[in-house]
Amino acid sequence: MATPVIFTVDDEPPVLNAVERDLRSHYGREYRVAKAGSGAEALDAVNRFKQRGTPVAMFVVDQRMPEMTGTEFLEKAAKVYPDAKKVLLTAYADTEAAITCINTLGLDRYLMKPWDPPERELYPALDDLLSDWQASVPAAYDGIRVVGTLWSTHSHRVKDFLARNCIPYRWLDVEAEEEARTLVSTDPEVEHSLPGVFFPDGKVLAQPSNIELAEAVGLQTQATKPFFDMIIVGGGPAGLGAAVYGASEGLRTALIEREATGGQAGTSARIENYLGFPKGLSGSDLARRATDQARRFGVEILTAQEAVKVSVEDPYRIVELSDGSELRCHALVVATGVSIKTLDAPGVDEFTGAGVYYGAAVTEAAHYKNLPVVVVGGANSAGQGAVFFSQYASKVTMLVRSNLSKSMSQYLIDQIDGTENIEILSHTELAAVEGNGRIDGIRVVNNQTSEEHTIPAAAVFIFVGAVPHTELVSDVIQTSDTGFIITGDGLMKNGKRPTGWKLDRDPYLLETSVPGIFAAGDVRDDVVRRVASAVGQGSIAVSFVHQYLKTV
Repeated sequence: MATPVIFTVDDEPPVLNAVERDLRSHYGREYRVAKAGSGAEALDAVNRFKQRGTPVAMFVVDQRMPEMTGTEFLEKAAKVYPDAKKVLLTAYADTEAAITCINTLGLDRYLMKPWDPPERELYPALDDLLSDWQASVPAAYDGIRVVGTLWSTHSHRVKDFLARNCIPYRWLDVEAEEEARTLVSTDPEVEHSLPGVFFPDGKVLAQPSNIELAEAVGLQTQATKPFFDMIIVGGGPAGLGAAVYGASEGLRTALIEREATGGQAGTSARIENYLGFPKGLSGSDLARRATDQARRFGVEILTAQEAVKVSVEDPYRIVELSDGSELRCHALVVATGVSIKTLDAPGVDEFTGAGVYYGAAVTEAAHYKNLPVVVVGGANSAGQGAVFFSQYASKVTMLVRSNLSKSMSQYLIDQIDGTENIEILSHTELAAVEGNGRIDGIRVVNNQTSEEHTIPAAAVFIFVGAVPHTELVSDVIQTSDTGFIITGDGLMKNGKRPTGWKLDRDPYLLETSVPGIFAAGDVRDDVVRRVASAVGQGSIAVSFVHQYLKTV
């Protein structure tokens, strides 16, 4: 790929030269810094870059330019480079224009002039945006290639695993592309076991497992030591929150995640109400940022490893992994989260992973461009998914058992109301998925009138209910009748501590019925299930871990 461009535009030569100097000083090794003295001149350059196939990573543009304001330029430039990050340089009086630009154009950042010193006022903000751009830039053709069929459970699993772990790849469909068929014909094993994963160094994997993929792309799957101060099971927001706070405070920390960090939240197309992100951010962005942060503090993140059993040999807590190995620790945080409940309706199992998907399945959205899709569910995750899919699908139909107002945030309801190609069917449930080899449509039933009818659908995305992942601890600690982990005051019955409790104190707020084993996030019983709440619980759990470790 050609060297990506950071493009700055300002009509005042001294300011333009100063911006160029600061950008070149900090980013010159990785990016080409280009400049223009007017919006019209800049648009000509943008078109030339496009013709040559030169990627543009970021526009840094002054708002107050004659003939064409910065906002007007960004509106035109975004049509040519929609993925480029957009930064507006403003004076104090231009704040209103910047806010308007955020709402109408998706402005990524506005910065007040002057930006001195740039080490504090300029570079940190741009570093963050460029990191986001690098994570989402399309993969070069000489990178990893995944060859398979769209209507394949295994193909979906491989694509989803790579995407959620931020591993760039190119998808090739053997049913539609000659290049894919040629690649498959070069390897007999792949020919009979799609999908095939082709690596730049010539290595080929046929229908690989997640752990084979993880090892092939360089993710850590084995711990470097057998003992840690704290082990966290689950890499969702709660687990990542605990990992960052624990490692930053000096605890030797390992995090075990069976699929990809971010958990269920990592599949969210857009989280609009997370504090500090006025433009919102995707679940994958949040997961990537938190994962990078945890690794920077020294957390060992084991990917594609599953914790299958927890046992206690005081003063140690022992975690057995799916490969038979064991890790020991003083304190354990269970942040295994929940998964979406499966639907028991005809056709659902048959098409799961091949037209029926649990969660957002953002890797599949583009394959249903200009086709009708269905979203089942009425909570925030379903609403976020519907808004995201509406950018691709010809129509998104939401099946909601009651009414949206009972289970969804108002900001999402407003977005859905303002999106023309989203239809809400209230008091409606999925009765069956129909098709031969691929989905043709679905039957739905009104739960008030019992009337049934068929609607067209190429794909179904399911967001209904939650099932906790507590199998590994269910015979060790107390759980509720529905399998969620009971912690803190919930363990106290008539002022008495839980059975088997040996310490001369009550359980801490996030502590389970076994001292030194804590729970955080959605896996806990009777909690508010929101991303911010999970992150907070993860960080709070670490403070109780510290208190517990003083007694070990």
